[in-house]
Amino acid sequence: MEELLKSLKAQAAELIQKATDLQALQDARVKFLGKKGEVTALLKGLGKLSAEERPRMGALVNTVRQELEAMIDDVQAKLEAEVLAAKLGAEEIDITLPGRATRQGHVHPLTAVNDEIERFFMKMGYTVAEGPEIESDYFNFECLNLPADHPARDMQDSFYITDSVLLRTHTSPIQARTLQSQEPNSPVRMIAPGKVYRWDYDATHSPVFHQVEGLVVDKGITFADLKGTLELFLRHMFGEETKVRFRTSFFPFTEPSAEVDISCCMCGGEGCRVCSHTGWLEILGCGMVHPNVLTMNGYDPNEVQGFAFGMGVERIAMLLYGIGDLRLFYDNDMRFLKQF
Repeated sequence: MEELLKSLKAQAAELIQKATDLQALQDARVKFLGKKGEVTALLKGLGKLSAEERPRMGALVNTVRQELEAMIDDVQAKLEAEVLAAKLGAEEIDITLPGRATRQGHVHPLTAVNDEIERFFMKMGYTVAEGPEIESDYFNFECLNLPADHPARDMQDSFYITDSVLLRTHTSPIQARTLQSQEPNSPVRMIAPGKVYRWDYDATHSPVFHQVEGLVVDKGITFADLKGTLELFLRHMFGEETKVRFRTSFFPFTEPSAEVDISCCMCGGEGCRVCSHTGWLEILGCGMVHPNVLTMNGYDPNEVQGFAFGMGVERIAMLLYGIGDLRLFYDNDMRFLKQF
């Protein structure tokens, strides 16, 4: 047994020293010192020796085992150091390279335009009101002089959830809610920005878009107040040289009603493809609040009058930035958004 032990030690030492990676070293450990290893087998066979031989051979086997374990630990430390050195070499950082700048985001163009609209009207003393995007038919249509059989409803392609609940098609319900939350005939000066929903989709329409609507109600309010307010606003947005004109129109919730045009910001009113060579661009709708709307929302049209207006944020942004397709605002294409 002693000769066999010497032979196993020599074989094990040679295999351990030749190990070129950690897996080969582990295989050598298992071969000689594992549960079924050859040196371990000698320990298990000590019971077959005589009582005189057993202690001496047991001590020899344990000594060989300890020497092999120490040898394995040394080789393992060496191999691990080589692996670490190779990894550090492969992952070496060149500290002379320039730093990587953190990409910084910015405000979306629609948000920037909406914020500018809000800032302008807040400076004029308007409050900013909000309301639910899921709205009742009553607030979205009925109390705005749009009964169930009114043909003007066909102009607003609505997303209905039930027969009496829908995604709001404009922010006018916020105006009605504001009037009904006030004391009768109390002065109101507010704007209502927010998302609205209609199911048309093309280069100039989107199923979801943004509006800002305004409402002023008080004693002695006239169409002249409306004209002055909108002219001041549009020249603020598009430049002092902008010309503004009002054309008669129809809206169920205002009477009289008007469409508002501005001189084309692309050609300065000379006529181009954008304005269909007319020199004018339609920008928003407005009018004096219909007496029926005042009455249905708790106000007396004989005591107070008001005006209202509404504009699409996307429409204004498209004209300000010269964008021909509204859908670009919603594509999340970084090539487009980085331009702003």
